[in-house]
Amino acid sequence: MDYGLIVVLVTCPSQRSAKQLATALVSTRLAACVNVLPRAQSIFRWKGKVERASESLLIIKTSARRFPALMRAVRAHHPYEIPEIIALPIVKGFRPYLAWVRNSVS
Repeated sequence: MDYGLIVVLVTCPSQRSAKQLATALVSTRLAACVNVLPRAQSIFRWKGKVERASESLLIIKTSARRFPALMRAVRAHHPYEIPEIIALPIVKGFRPYLAWVRNSVS
């Protein structure tokens, strides 16, 4: 079933920057809820080299309709040249929670 809701994953270079971005997204109703997970270890290829970084992961709940504005906000406030912004559809969930997400970003 298509609820029109998504989970967006964004990594940040520090817990401080992650909390600031999460607060901004919720305050502007671009996200209903953002979980901030500290100390994710990322291994990635960047400019021809394998890099390692300690990052914080944001798990953002929002609507697909709000995604373009959310992406613009992340890009405007994120310190990375190319931030990770990945949206995944919510295909099932507890209906009262999903209704709360939808109402929170309306």
